[in-house]
Amino acid sequence: MGLDITVLGLDWAELERTPAAERQDLLYEAACPEDADPYAEPGTGWVLPASPKVPWSGRYAFHSTTGSYKPHFWAAEGWDTAREFAEPALRESLDGFLLHLLGEGSDPPEAGLFPSDATPWTPNLLLACPPSLVPGVAAHWARAAPLLEGLHEEYDRHAARPGGWIADFDAFAVLLREWAVVVDGAARRGWGLLGLPV
Repeated sequence: MGLDITVLGLDWAELERTPAAERQDLLYEAACPEDADPYAEPGTGWVLPASPKVPWSGRYAFHSTTGSYKPHFWAAEGWDTAREFAEPALRESLDGFLLHLLGEGSDPPEAGLFPSDATPWTPNLLLACPPSLVPGVAAHWARAAPLLEGLHEEYDRHAARPGGWIADFDAFAVLLREWAVVVDGAARRGWGLLGLPV
């Protein structure tokens, strides 16, 4: 069993208005609603609202990952390998797009979201992208998208891992385009994004 990721889009103002001690329960309700039908077919794309108890949230279900964090990790690894072979404009744009989603650019959990006492609940967020950053991330994708296909040959030559979670450029591109849907959905609503390890 490996690490999972659940990506939530959230009205940040509502999250900040929620007492810090209650945020854990709300986030887990949005990620795994109590009243969800355990026998329902898993959906893909945006589930809006994520839970009736958290109407100011949405949950994105990736169709290409079965909820596992591994494809996201391997996409970041693939980009780290392939980026030196990318055209400069694509490199700059994809760096800006992926930094806050799959890289080290996420704001720390302490950035006003969770208790700041000596032993706070730590959600171990895999992603924290406040709404102030989302439009910039979307703009990076808008510049990268028309250039992405130009990476195809170099990615497959240098970063492909046949049989792996992100086997080749096509798998890489599918996951990036799903992230673009996530970012676009959050940007249109003025939401921020969180990635929980559930």
